[in-house]
Amino acid sequence: MIDDIERDGGEDLKSVGSLSNSNPREISPTLLKSITIQDVNHDNALHLDRMRRATHSRRDSASRIVGEFRTLSLDVTDTQQRPTPLATQKAAAKDLAELEWHKYSVDDILQRLSSNSKLGLEDEQVKRKLSQYGHNEVSPPKDNLLLKWLNYVLGGFGSLLLIASILCFIAWKPLGEPNPAPANLALAIVLLIVIVIQTAFNAWQDFSTSRVMASISGLLPSAVLVLRNSHQSQLPAKDLVPGDIIYVSLGNKLPADIRFIDVSSDLKMDRSVLTGESEPIQGTVDMTDENLLETRNIGLQGTLCVSGSGVGVVIQTGNLTVFGRIAKLSSTGAPSLTTLQKEILRFVLIIAACAITIALLVIILWASWLNKRHKGFITVPVLIIDVVSVMVAFIPEGLPASVTVSLAVVANTLVKNKVLCKSLMTVETLGSVNVLCSDKTGTLTENKMTVTNLAVLDHEMDITQARDRLVAGKDSGRTVEQMAAVMGVCNAATFDESTMDQPVALRKVNGDATDSAILRAAESLRPVKDSLGEWTEVFKVNFNSKTKYMLKLCRRSSAKAPLFPAPCDTYDELGPSDYMLMCKGAPDVLLKRCAYINDPSGGPPLPLTRDNIDRLTSIQEKWASKGQRVLLLAKRLIPHSLIPGEMSLDQPDFGDLVNTDFNQRLTVVGLVGLVDPPRPEIPETVRIMRGAGIRFFMVTGDFALTAVAIAEQCGILSTSSSPSSSARKKKILHNIDDLPRNVPLDQVRQFTQADLTSPTGNLPGLVLSGSDLMEMSDSQWEQACQYTEIVFARTTPEQKLRIVKEFQKRGNVVGMTGDGVNDAPSLKAADVGIAMGGGSDVAMEAADLVLLESFASVTVAVEYGRLVFDNLKKTCLYLLPAGSFSELMPILLNVLLGLPQILSSLQMIIICVVTDVLPAISMCFEKPEAGLLSRPPRDTKKDKLVDWRFLLHAYGFLGLLESLAAMSMSFWWLDRQGFRFGDLVLAYGGLPPQYDPDAYAEAINKAQSIYFFTLVGMQFGNLLATRTRRLSIVQSNPFKWSDETQRNYWIIPSMLVSLAFLFFFSYVPFFQNTFLTRGVPVEHIFIPFTFALGLLLLDEGRKYFVRRYPKSLLAKIAW
Repeated sequence: MIDDIERDGGEDLKSVGSLSNSNPREISPTLLKSITIQDVNHDNALHLDRMRRATHSRRDSASRIVGEFRTLSLDVTDTQQRPTPLATQKAAAKDLAELEWHKYSVDDILQRLSSNSKLGLEDEQVKRKLSQYGHNEVSPPKDNLLLKWLNYVLGGFGSLLLIASILCFIAWKPLGEPNPAPANLALAIVLLIVIVIQTAFNAWQDFSTSRVMASISGLLPSAVLVLRNSHQSQLPAKDLVPGDIIYVSLGNKLPADIRFIDVSSDLKMDRSVLTGESEPIQGTVDMTDENLLETRNIGLQGTLCVSGSGVGVVIQTGNLTVFGRIAKLSSTGAPSLTTLQKEILRFVLIIAACAITIALLVIILWASWLNKRHKGFITVPVLIIDVVSVMVAFIPEGLPASVTVSLAVVANTLVKNKVLCKSLMTVETLGSVNVLCSDKTGTLTENKMTVTNLAVLDHEMDITQARDRLVAGKDSGRTVEQMAAVMGVCNAATFDESTMDQPVALRKVNGDATDSAILRAAESLRPVKDSLGEWTEVFKVNFNSKTKYMLKLCRRSSAKAPLFPAPCDTYDELGPSDYMLMCKGAPDVLLKRCAYINDPSGGPPLPLTRDNIDRLTSIQEKWASKGQRVLLLAKRLIPHSLIPGEMSLDQPDFGDLVNTDFNQRLTVVGLVGLVDPPRPEIPETVRIMRGAGIRFFMVTGDFALTAVAIAEQCGILSTSSSPSSSARKKKILHNIDDLPRNVPLDQVRQFTQADLTSPTGNLPGLVLSGSDLMEMSDSQWEQACQYTEIVFARTTPEQKLRIVKEFQKRGNVVGMTGDGVNDAPSLKAADVGIAMGGGSDVAMEAADLVLLESFASVTVAVEYGRLVFDNLKKTCLYLLPAGSFSELMPILLNVLLGLPQILSSLQMIIICVVTDVLPAISMCFEKPEAGLLSRPPRDTKKDKLVDWRFLLHAYGFLGLLESLAAMSMSFWWLDRQGFRFGDLVLAYGGLPPQYDPDAYAEAINKAQSIYFFTLVGMQFGNLLATRTRRLSIVQSNPFKWSDETQRNYWIIPSMLVSLAFLFFFSYVPFFQNTFLTRGVPVEHIFIPFTFALGLLLLDEGRKYFVRRYPKSLLAKIAW
């Protein structure tokens, strides 16, 4: 055991004690140094501070997911209360300063970690190290439970309810002395119970949301390519241990701290997640800085590979990584609010402002007029209860429960449809998206590429024909063999060793879709192992979205290799020290670097004349027009004499020499055509998005003809022009020439939603390339942003980002979908970034939503984004008429007209937290309303959760009808009992002498119950009317059990339970004695249901006229 620790690195007990709380599973493989570290500590403290500020500035909206592959959101706040924060930071800096992994040679590092760069670790070593260091997982920062529970208790309306409860206790004692009213004490206790219930709902929402999101995060890919037992295999990132050899490629996120032991010349790492610096840094094998945080031969956990590839040995895992050490010093900061949270907060503030305003008005009226003119009518305790009643009347106490259930319904639906949303409320923003830009490869297409065609000059063949030529010995000039060699050697993909005994089509390949397809094609022509065995790689440049090509420089592997290994031909003069440069990439990029082309007849390479270029280009365009992706293969023999004698192959200058001098005057080996079919669900998804008022565009780095062909197959371009009619093509597919440069902005025709429903032939599509975007003026951008169908081709990551910004600048809510590294900037900048689950870690890091399976699930996310807003709007509309307006009117009439308060404060609370809550919650289970995806997206600037139309309908229509009906029933019954309305109005407590005070008090108690029954009964009509915003109850029948899209199982049970509570509180003797509730005459049980039916019929009439006359005044004021 001691020997193992000594080989793995010195044991830093001080570091382990301070960071791991003496956990024996977290022994650090730290390399100590015995020098003064004061200055280095200072430098590292500065770097820690920079990291702290960088992570703090990037705090995202609520409930971000912490997945294994994902960056932990950190905040190191300056205001955090700690005994000695500066000392703690210096201690962390000291721990980092004592790490010397970057200073030792590769061989020394491997020896200390008991690892081997060619074999990796063995299973027994892995087991021992797992028990020693634990799993590779960073512990999330601990929550501040006190602040969390304070937010549960006081959040939303909790603070107002707590104040109201305290006031009720004060009104009971001491202000109620010498005869304190038991009803005031009961009211205070009930309010506390309401606070407890709301707190429980808030806590349950937080808990259930966290549980659901944690379960979804387990569905995300978090694998890494590892060398173990001399075999490469994909393993979960959490199973990594120090000493593991891992392979890093474009798009990967480092799962642990690693020391690079081999890198490509173009390896670059993005450390912005830690340092805040956006510029990627070059990866090297040798140390470049004394500081661990600055040296380039260390890859830090959480950083992203944005270019090139490399191999590294894991040096630190879990909490012992640099990232984990910073996490130990971190605390979670206050998150920003999402769109939905802002809408709910706005609603709360409006209601709270109204409640406080009316309460102050009541107090002012009492102090300035009522207490002077009608002394004793309203005493101080009664005034306090009136103020509490105002607060209770205005506050919809059922809202927190409704929000909780609504989000839970959304969460369960997203889980079933395999959609990961980092914040549940983010999905509501997707419901507001009106422009959706999508990458092509891997997003719109299946990302399952297959090589279908090969071509030498203009001589075409499929894979079978090419293989037959090799087998039959009819490969003139070894042209097919040369293509197979370039395809196999100049390739970043590799076969999984464990599947090499299977047929080529079934073998597992480690690499991207393009390289994997080309590797399989090469293997079917000639064993890739033979091609690789003939060459030794000395330099390579990996493919990236900027250069659009991959390059490898090789030399003959040994004297045993053939004298002229492919892709050499019989006309090449390959010396023993000469090199062969092989290149694979986009034809429009590489063709400019070529001077020769292989002769399909087997002769010497032909000069690349204009005629030969046209012959080659015609094949490229022919394939591209069928939706194929076309790549060009090229080569060049590099004599050793061209390399300066003093230049080492490891020098950075050598890379510049290869790219600028050697990667010229290439010989075209041939063309490769690949097919990546569109996902079968894409055309229907595009149709649904268009029907929802969302413009759907393609943004791709592929060739324009290929992009247009795929766009037509996907329905993004709804019409295609005839190839034989250039005039028709210009009419239907516009390009940069159709966008005048100097048209005044105010004269540009603006897009309207009607354009999406116009016949497809009336409006042209637009095809723009990346080079066009670089030259476009503001006027041209303004014109381009008005098209309904656009294909952006040959775009770079910067141009994709600009496309998003240009549409946002013009007031659009932009969604962006993608799966590659080049999509990450635009995913991050979009209002909603959507990544594919099988895409790169970088893309999933930047996105807000991840589609784990089908792309069609984006329609579900859009639909439920709109539904969650609609259902919350309906819930609020249901709660306000009875739970706010109709409860407020008895208080105002009591204060202003001296009438008896016709609804008690306790009955108000019963309505708000009992009888109204379950029907309100049942509204959260409403299915998407027919036509939800056929109306335009919500305008976030205009269409608010609560606006004047909403309040007009809630108070001016529903609330007014319910109040008038309930009051008429109560005062009609009092009149029948001999208590005339004329005697009660303006009485201010002064009753005629013929009235018996005890009989009057009992009559008021029963009249209050009649008001109570009438409100609850009419709310059933409100519930059925508010279920839909436009449709009739006949069109959306909640009782139609045979129709899954209409029925709501919870409507009838919620109404029955509400009715049961109504009778329970009104007829049980305990509540009659405590809350002064009473039973009601039988006619007042059934009359409210006739009022409810009348209210429903009135609203049905309103909806009919709104549907029938959509431009009428009634439609304009409809909620």
